[in-house]
Amino acid sequence: MARSSADDMELKRGCEAGILAKGDRDKVVMCMRVAKSRGGGGGLAKVKLTSRHNMAKPRVLAVTAKVKGQKTKSFLRVLKYSNGGVLEPAKVYKIKHLHKIEVAQNDPSGCTFVLGFDNLKSQSIAPPQWTMRNKEDRNRLLMCILNMCKEHLGNIPKVVGMDVVEMAIWAKNTQAKVTQVSNKDGPVESLVLEAESQVIVEKDLVSQEEEEDIETLLGNYVMAIGEAEAFSERMKRELVALESANVYALMETESVVEEVLQGLEVASICVEDMDEWLGIFNTKLRHMREDIKSIEWRNNRLELQSDSNVALIDEVDKLLVLLQIPPEYEASLTGGSFDEGNMVKNIEACDWLTSAIKNLEASNIDPIYVKLRAVREKRAEFVLLKCTFVRRASEFLRNYFPSLIDSMLNDKGNFSERGHLQRPDHADMRYKCRTYARLLQHIKSLDKSCMMPLRKAYCHSLNMLIRRESRDFSNELRNSSKASKSSTPLFEGPAGANQPASITDSPADAYSKMITVFIPLLVDESSFLAHFMCFEVSALSQSDASSSNPNAESTSTSSVALEASASKTSNNPAELGALNQCLQELLDGIQEDFYALVDWAFKLDPLSCISMHGITDRYLSGQKAEVSGYVQVLLDDLETRITILFSRFVDDACYQIEKYERNVRQVGVVPYIPRFSQLAARMEQYINGSRDLVDQAYTKIVSIMFVILEKIAQVEPKYVDIVLLENYAAFQHSLYDLANVVPTLAKYYHQASEAYEQACSRHINLVIYIHFEKLFQFARKIEELMYNMSPEEIPFQVGMSKVDFRKMLKSSLTGLDKTINAMYRKLQKNMTAEELLPSLWEKCKKEFLDKYTTFLKLISKIYPDEKVTSVNEMRDILASL
Repeated sequence: MARSSADDMELKRGCEAGILAKGDRDKVVMCMRVAKSRGGGGGLAKVKLTSRHNMAKPRVLAVTAKVKGQKTKSFLRVLKYSNGGVLEPAKVYKIKHLHKIEVAQNDPSGCTFVLGFDNLKSQSIAPPQWTMRNKEDRNRLLMCILNMCKEHLGNIPKVVGMDVVEMAIWAKNTQAKVTQVSNKDGPVESLVLEAESQVIVEKDLVSQEEEEDIETLLGNYVMAIGEAEAFSERMKRELVALESANVYALMETESVVEEVLQGLEVASICVEDMDEWLGIFNTKLRHMREDIKSIEWRNNRLELQSDSNVALIDEVDKLLVLLQIPPEYEASLTGGSFDEGNMVKNIEACDWLTSAIKNLEASNIDPIYVKLRAVREKRAEFVLLKCTFVRRASEFLRNYFPSLIDSMLNDKGNFSERGHLQRPDHADMRYKCRTYARLLQHIKSLDKSCMMPLRKAYCHSLNMLIRRESRDFSNELRNSSKASKSSTPLFEGPAGANQPASITDSPADAYSKMITVFIPLLVDESSFLAHFMCFEVSALSQSDASSSNPNAESTSTSSVALEASASKTSNNPAELGALNQCLQELLDGIQEDFYALVDWAFKLDPLSCISMHGITDRYLSGQKAEVSGYVQVLLDDLETRITILFSRFVDDACYQIEKYERNVRQVGVVPYIPRFSQLAARMEQYINGSRDLVDQAYTKIVSIMFVILEKIAQVEPKYVDIVLLENYAAFQHSLYDLANVVPTLAKYYHQASEAYEQACSRHINLVIYIHFEKLFQFARKIEELMYNMSPEEIPFQVGMSKVDFRKMLKSSLTGLDKTINAMYRKLQKNMTAEELLPSLWEKCKKEFLDKYTTFLKLISKIYPDEKVTSVNEMRDILASL
C-alpha cells in the first residue's frame, strides 16, 4: 500500500514555506494531496474528472493553526502548484465558518466530499469537490477537522452521507498517540491517530471512560419503559415518596423556626418605634420648609421690582435715543448741499435716517411702544424728513447727469475729427458718478419709485454721448481709410480681366477697429449701469429675446429685451423688466453706425465680409463670458447681416456662372474656371478665424460650376468628352496648390480628377474603335460565341472561319503605321489644350495595348496555328511613331 501524503514531511515543509511566503506564520497540523473538481448547481454533481470543463486539478489541503495569546485560530488552506512546481496559497477558509461536511453519494468509493462554509459570497455557485486517494485518507483528514472544531469551537459541523459513530469506531480501533507541534512562538498540542504508519488525529468525539460509564449506568439501572402506563404509575409513586421525605424534614426543624419567629417579633417592635420618631421629625421639617418658602417669595418680589425698575430706565433711555434727531444730520437732510465735499456727511445722515426709520417699524420695536403717541409722532416726522431728502436728492441727480454729459459733449477733444481718431474714454465720467453711488443706494432703500426717473435721465444722457462717439468714430474710420474699391474677380467679361490683387488696406480693418473699441465699451457701460443704478440682478448675459415693440422688425436690436441670469440666485422679474427698458434706452441706435460701416465695407470689397465675419465670430465665442446681453445680440445681428451680404455676393457669382449655359458653344476651357481659382486665392487671404463662411461659398459655387459644365458639354454631343476633360484638367491645374491646404477644395479636386479620368477613358475608347472597328468587333463575336460553345467549334461557324479571320486581320493591320497616325490626328483634332495631348496619347497607347493583348488571348484559343503580330511587336510599332 502506498504511503499516505499525510506522512510526507517534505510536503509539509513545502506547505509551511508557501504559507510563510504570504506573510502568515501558521503551523501545519496536517496536509494531504487531493483532486479538486467542480460540482453542478443545486446539489452534488456527478464527478467527471475527464470532462474538459470539469477536469480535476491537483491541490493540497492543509489544516493549520495559529496561537494568539489564550486563543487558537484554525484554518483550512488550499495550495496549488505553480509553474515551477512550488506550492503557493490559492484560498484560505476559517474552520469556524464550516457548517457542513457532505460525502458524495454518487461516488462508490466514498472518497469524494464537499466542505460547506456559511460565509461564502455567492451561495448559488456550487462549492468544489475534494477527492482523496482512499477512504482512510479521507477519514484521517475529516477526523482532524472535526476534532479541531470540537476542541477550539466546542461544537462540530453537520455531517451528511457518513456515520459519525462509524467514524468514532474507526478512530477507536486506530492506535492514538499525542504528538506535540511546536514552533518558535509556542507549542500547539493535538491528539493524532496512528495506524501502522504514523497516523495522527485529535481525541475522540466520546472518550473511552465516558463510554464505559454510560454502559455501566445503563446496565445497573433498569428503566422499565417498555409500557407507557406502567412507567407513568412508577413516576407517580416516586413523586409521592419524595414529597413525604420533604414533609418529614420540615417537622424535624420546628425549634429553629420558633427562634426565627421570636427574632422577627422583636424586630417589628423596633420598626414601629422608629416610624413614630420619623413622623415627629417630618412635622417639624414641614413647618421649617413653609417658613423658608415665605421668606424666599418676599425676597424674590423685591429683587424683581428692583430689576424691573432698572430695565425700565434702560428702555426709556434707548427709546429716547431712537426718538432724538442729531442736529448735524437734520441740517444735512433738510437743506445740505450735494457737492462732492459734502457727500460724506450726506451719506452718514442717510445711514442714520434709514436705521431710525427701520428701528421704529412695528416688526422691529416692542408692540407696547407702537401705540405710544411720542413714537407715532416721531415716525411721521422721520417719514416727512425722508420725503424731503429724497425729493431734493432726486432733483439734484436728474440735473447732474445731463450737465455731466453736456460738458463732455461740448468738449470736442472727446470725439473723433478729420485726421484724428479718438478712442472713447469714460473713466472720468464713471469716477464722478461713483461719488453718488451710495446716495443712489439710499434713495432706493428710502423710496424705490424715485429710481425710474433717475435711471431714464442717466440712460438718455449717456445714449446721446455714446451715439455721438460711435457716429464720429465710424465716419472718421471711413474717411481715413485708404481702401479703394476692390477688383474682386468676377465670372464674366474678358478672359484676362479681373486679376486678383494683394490686400493692402482692407475695409475690414476699419470694422475691426470699430469692434475692438466699442464692444468692450458697451459691455462696461451695461455692467456699470446695472451696478450703479442698483438693479437687483447678477452679471448680464443673453437670454430669450422678447420684443418690446411688436411693430418693429424681428432682427432689430432695439426691439430685444434683455434678461439677467444669476448663477446661484434667481432675479426679481420686476427688476429684470426695468433693466431691459434702461438698457434699450442706453444703447439703442448705436447699431446703425455698425450697419453703415458693414455696408460701406461690402460696397468697397465684398470679400471683406469674410474678415468681418471672422472678427465678429471671435468676439462671440472667445469673449462670450464678458459680453452683456445687448452686446451679444448686437454681434449676432452683425454676423447675420454680414452673412446675408456675402450670400448676396455668392448668389451673384453663381448667376454669372449660369449665364454661360445660354451662350454659344464654348471652345476650350470655360472662362469661369480660371477665374474661380483667382477668386479662391483671394478669399483665402481674407480668412481670419472660422472657415465656415468660405467653405459654404466654395460648396455652392463649385457645385454650380460642375453642373453648368456638364450642360455646356451636352450642347455638342460629338465633343462632350473633349470639353469635359479639358475643363476638368484646367480645374485641377488651377487649384492644385489650394487643394493641398483647403479640405473643401480638395474634395472637389478629387471629384474633378475622377470626372477627368472618365472623360479620357470614353474619348480614347471612341478613337480606338473608330480605327480598329473590325478587329474588336471580331473579338466581341468570339466572346459571345464562347458562352454557348467550346473554342474548337467556333471556327466552323459562319463568318468565323480561318479564311474570314485572315481577311479581317489583313484589312485591320495592313498599313498599321497610317492607321496609328490617323488615330493620333483624331486625338489631336478639336483639342485646344495642347499640353494635354502627350498624356492623352500615352493613355491611348496603353489602352490599345491592353485591348490588343485581350484580343490575342482569345485568338490563341480559337486559332492557335495562325500567326498574328505579337504584343511586343505592336508595342515597338507604337513607340516608333
